[in-house]
Amino acid sequence: MDRIVYTAASGASRVLEHQSIVSNNLANAATAGFREELAIYRAVPLQGHNSLPTRVSTAAASTASSYQQGGMAETGHALDLAIRGEGWFAVQTPDGEAYTRAGEFGVSVDNLLVTQSGLPVLSAENAPIEIPERGTLTFSDDGQISVIGAGDNPNDVQNIGQVKMVNPPTEQLARGEDGLFRLPGGEAAPADPGVRLVSGFVERSNVNPAEAMVTMIANARLFEMQMRVIQEAKTNADRGNSILSAQ
Repeated sequence: MDRIVYTAASGASRVLEHQSIVSNNLANAATAGFREELAIYRAVPLQGHNSLPTRVSTAAASTASSYQQGGMAETGHALDLAIRGEGWFAVQTPDGEAYTRAGEFGVSVDNLLVTQSGLPVLSAENAPIEIPERGTLTFSDDGQISVIGAGDNPNDVQNIGQVKMVNPPTEQLARGEDGLFRLPGGEAAPADPGVRLVSGFVERSNVNPAEAMVTMIANARLFEMQMRVIQEAKTNADRGNSILSAQ
């Protein structure tokens, strides 16, 4: 069969891969702190003694992420934090330290500051942050945590630590299957005193739903075109076979 079938099939496969990425982005358009995933593809000329210059396949070159900041949504919740500008929150995972922009934090049954998935948020000392029971928390813009116990004098403010915020080069970060970002080899980035946060806000996803929908429609049309090419190649092959069999 004409090699155009393999060329079209390769293109269709790449379209399906891209559609999967776009679908995941659209599904996370309302996920706090989500970073849009990007896919990059390149043309690969086919090799072989029967290959033609017009026969070009495609391959996934790399996947990347858009680090553009999402919009801020005010919640008024004391444990909702958002980073202003560049930077990341550090959290502890079973595989080591990881980073996220999602600041919808809560308190676990063990009185630890945790993410929505239950991962401990790290302090500047690389330790989980313990929250006193029935205490009122406030966060300064550099991540310092102050607490006033229930019934305590407003002047009896205690500092119980500082949220670890880092700012490693984005080109060194890799997205994991859990949506968190990590440095190569599970290395831990140092705390960056220049990163600032705001309390009572969460950062929205940086995915543009309208653009994602347009991309999904365009991918559907591209896939349909690739299928038409395969069908036309099959039709031409059938016609050629019928001519040969008639002789």
